[in-house]
Amino acid sequence: MSDIEEIIDGLGVIGLRKYVRTALTIAGSDSGGGAGIEADLKTFSAFGVHGLVAVTSVTAQNTKEVTAIHDIPPEVVRRQIEAVADDIGVDAAKTGMLSNKGIIKAVSKTVKRYGFPLVVDPVMIAKSGAPLLREDAVDALIEHILPLSKLVTPNRYEAEKLSGIKIENLEDARKAAKAIAEGFGAEAVIVKGGHLGLSEAVDVLYHDGRFREYRAPFIEGCTHGTGCSFSAAITANLARGEPLEEALRTAKKFITIGIEYGARIGRGHCPVNQNAWIEIPAERWRVYSRLKTISGKFKTLTPKIAEYLPESGVNFVYALPALYARSKNDIAVWISDGNVEFGASDGSILEIMRYYPELRSALVLKYDRGVIRRAHDRGFIVLEHNRGEKTPDLICRDNLLFVMGKTPEEVLEKMEELLLKTSF
Repeated sequence: MSDIEEIIDGLGVIGLRKYVRTALTIAGSDSGGGAGIEADLKTFSAFGVHGLVAVTSVTAQNTKEVTAIHDIPPEVVRRQIEAVADDIGVDAAKTGMLSNKGIIKAVSKTVKRYGFPLVVDPVMIAKSGAPLLREDAVDALIEHILPLSKLVTPNRYEAEKLSGIKIENLEDARKAAKAIAEGFGAEAVIVKGGHLGLSEAVDVLYHDGRFREYRAPFIEGCTHGTGCSFSAAITANLARGEPLEEALRTAKKFITIGIEYGARIGRGHCPVNQNAWIEIPAERWRVYSRLKTISGKFKTLTPKIAEYLPESGVNFVYALPALYARSKNDIAVWISDGNVEFGASDGSILEIMRYYPELRSALVLKYDRGVIRRAHDRGFIVLEHNRGEKTPDLICRDNLLFVMGKTPEEVLEKMEELLLKTSF
C-alpha cells in the first residue's frame, strides 16, 4: 500500500465524506422520468448533493398514466439501504412510494438502525390518479414510518387521509398538520397548499409547537413530480447542513421555479424542471459572457455602421434560451460603452422567438430598402411581412430591420456581410 493509500485508509469514510454530501431516496421508479427516484436524483444534483437510491417499486409510467407496477421484495429494499449506508454514508434521506406493508416494515427497521434524518413524502396516489400505496398499508405507514420522520410532506388529500380532517382552507391545514405531528410522533409536518384553490400556493408547517407559512404565487405550469421534487429539495438541503425551516424556504423557491419552467413534454401532466434551478443562472452567465466577448470587436465597427443605426442608438441583444426567456430581464443588451446589461431591451426579440425560438440574438437597424436588396442579393432569407417557412436572417418589423442569429457572433458576421462588404 502506498503512502497516499495509507493516509486515505486512515481517514476512513467519515474523513472523506466531509467534502461530499449524500442524500438517499427510498422510492419507486418512474419510467417517464418525471417523478419518483428520477425526480429525486435530478433534484439532489441541482443542489450539489450526491444521490443514493433504494428502489422500492418499478412503474411503467408516462405523463398520462401508470400502466404497471412491480414491487421490489422487501429484503432487496433493505439490502439497498444497508449497502449505501454502510459504505458511503447517508446525510439525509427521504421516502416516496413505499407501496405495501412489507416494504414499509423493512424500511422502518433499517432506517431506525442508522438514524439519519428522514423526510417522509406519504405518496398515495399518482398525478394520473393511479394508487401508489395499498389501502391496507396506510396504517403501517402511520405506525412504522411517521414516528421516524423529521418532516412529513403531505398534500391536501394525503393530509386528509392521515389526519381524518377535511381540509378546505388554511385553518383546516393547520389543524391537520398539528394532528399528524402530535398524533403520530413526527417532528414536523408541512401540509402543501397547491390543491387548496387559493391565489397563492401556501404551505403550512407545524414545527416545535408553532405554525409557519411558506407562500409563493400560484403558477399554472408543469406539476408532475412536484411532491417528489419538493421533498427531495428539503432532503438535499438537510444533507447540506441547513436547518429545517431554511431548507423549506429554499425548497419552496426551487419548486416554484421548477413548475414555472417545467419540461413541456408528453400529452398529460408535464413534469417539473429540476434543472431550471441551476440552468437559469448558468445561462445568464453564458449569455452575458458571450455578448461581452465580442464587445471589443463590435465597438470598433459601430462608427462604420453609424448611418444604419436607429436614432435611439445601438440595440444589440442576446436572450436566454426560449424555455427561460420570459421578460426583458432575460435579455442581455450591448451598451454603447461596451458594457453588457440585462433588462435594457424593449423585448422585441421575445416576440420573434415565439416563432423562431432558435434566433436568440439580434442587431436592430434603421429600415433601409438598400439593405434589404443587398440581403436578397447575398442569398439571405428576408422576412418582410408574415411569418415564413424558412428561418430568416433579416426581419422587417415596426419600420426597423432585425439582423437575426442564433448567437451574437452569427449576427456580427451577417451584419458585416450586409453593411461592410462591397463585393460578392
